[in-house]
Amino acid sequence: MQSVLDAYLGLPAQALALEAQRTDVLAANLANVDTPNYKARDVDFKAALAAASGQSDGGTLTLATTAADDLTAAGTLAAASGSDTETAGAAGAAGTAGTALAPAGTGPAATGIDTYLKYRVPLAPALDGNTVDEQLEESAFAENTVRYQASLTFLNVKLQDLQTAISSE
Repeated sequence: MQSVLDAYLGLPAQALALEAQRTDVLAANLANVDTPNYKARDVDFKAALAAASGQSDGGTLTLATTAADDLTAAGTLAAASGSDTETAGAAGAAGTAGTALAPAGTGPAATGIDTYLKYRVPLAPALDGNTVDEQLEESAFAENTVRYQASLTFLNVKLQDLQTAISSE
């Protein structure tokens, strides 16, 4: 059951936890850049965040139209489609820096973030079997750090608002 504070903090708190776990995965990749046969991994951030927020389908968003001249997800007028709601593809941040991910072979023992860990498909694998691309990992790490800072900022603002509401009686 979700507490009132969890409901108030919402998605930024869940994203912060996932970003922290992704930082660990990316750091492990960077630490093993020279390890033979090490397979680079990453988190399917979009799927993990959808599951953490309780959305069963993280791939679609519902677009509500309120007037006949509103545009639908398909780009047509709401009056022409005859519908009050449309579905749009979600532009979620997969957090993979544009690289393909392959399933990591999760089994029944996989829990938490392990369910969303995927092996990174290498652009140019090394002769020793290592699939870590150091520049790609550094880029993903930097991007994740920026996202982490943004989530911290959102949470800080929400907590300041809550503190203001409590102290202004």
